[in-house]
Order: sequence, then structure tokens, then C-alpha cells
Amino acid sequence: MDNIERLKNIIKESKNIVVFSGAGLSTNSGIPDFRSADGIYSQKTSSNYTPEEIISHSFFMKYPEEFYKFYFTKMVYLDAKPNPAHYYFAELEKDKNVTIVTQNIDNLHQLAGSTNVIELHGSTKRNYCMKCNTFYDIEELDQTKVPYCSCGGMIKPDVVLYEEPLDDNEIGKAIKAIRNADTMIVVGTSLTVYPAAGFVRHFRGNNLVLLNKSQTQYDSVADVVIHEDIVDIIKKIKE
Repeated sequence: MDNIERLKNIIKESKNIVVFSGAGLSTNSGIPDFRSADGIYSQKTSSNYTPEEIISHSFFMKYPEEFYKFYFTKMVYLDAKPNPAHYYFAELEKDKNVTIVTQNIDNLHQLAGSTNVIELHGSTKRNYCMKCNTFYDIEELDQTKVPYCSCGGMIKPDVVLYEEPLDDNEIGKAIKAIRNADTMIVVGTSLTVYPAAGFVRHFRGNNLVLLNKSQTQYDSVADVVIHEDIVDIIKKIKE
């Protein structure tokens, strides 16, 4: 039995599934990942600072104009649409208990119809005033300048920047879902960014599935490993 057939059987027999997704899931939607040759970290900036430096908390606080210039042009993709993989994982909810634990900030799981999504790194869709905590949808912001609230406070994206901790509540929900799952499908992530990458260690179920173009540190302990484009994998599963 090949890996696609094994994966089909695992999904068919599973009741509680956690899908742990990373940037590689959204590249087919036109959103670049971070570390590939065409990724965000390889993008040119309008300053002498690297992308990693720009998307840090200290840089945001010190140089908000430079931060937002990069953020709005390189990290916000309002026209992006879910791809077949997003839709497939949403469809699984019809007869499975599915939790999405994502490192992505693009809101595509929700747009595809997934209703139980834990966003470890926040979302570009949500933004809040640092002074009065009023929330703003991304569509409400003028993306040509630093956004400010009517109270005068600067608006910050509700995303986890470098130097910022993950939300304890989201961490707790993610770990609980992973521990209760009988199958964990890791998709589109190289599992190199911590603390998110360490979440796999909490899995106690029967089937660990890794779907990623490149190898990961967990390949040797996984039950199914497929190094292909995720949309191609989904097409084969649905054949």
C-alpha cells in the first residue's frame, strides 16, 4: 500500500483530527512562505534592515513607518483565496472532529469554511489600538501610512512579532486539541520555528502524518511522510 492509500485509510478511520499548518499550505494561494528562495525573508526592503529585524516588536515600536511599509506590501494579502487544500480540510468537518492549529496569519482556513481554528501567531485580519484596545478589521485601515485610532493611539496588527510571546490561551487550546487527537496531520511546515514546532511533542495519538515538500526533524517517527506539493497530495487523495 502506498502512502496516499495509507493516508486515505487513516483519515477515513480517524475521529479526532488535528491539522497543524504552516506557510507551505498557503503558497498555492499566492502567499510566499518565509524561508524559501522567494520567501519573505529573501524580500528586498526599502531600508538597510532585514525582514527579520523589521517584523520584531522593538522595530515596530521604534520605526512604525518602516514596519508598516514592509508589512502592508509583503505580509498582507487581501486578495488571496483559499486553495484546494484549505477547502479539503474544511470539508473534513462534515463527519470528523477537526481542529486546525495554524502558524499562518492569513485567515484562509476560516475563508475556506473551517470553524475550529487556533491561530498561534494571530491574524493580519485583526488589528487593535494600543491605547484603548478598539479592534479594527484590516479592511478598515489605510494601508498607505501608519494607522491610528480615533482616540489617537497607534494601531498594531494582532500578530505575534519577533520578541513577543505566543498567547497562553491559544497555546493551551492547541495542546489540548493535539493531546486529544487520534490523528495529527502536519502540513506545509518544516517544524523549525519554536515554540510552535515543539507542539508535535504533545501528540499521543495513533497516526502522525507529515505533508511537506522538504524533510523535517520528525520524519523518522511519523507514520506517513509525503514530500510533495500539498495541492497535488489532496488531488490524489480525492481521486
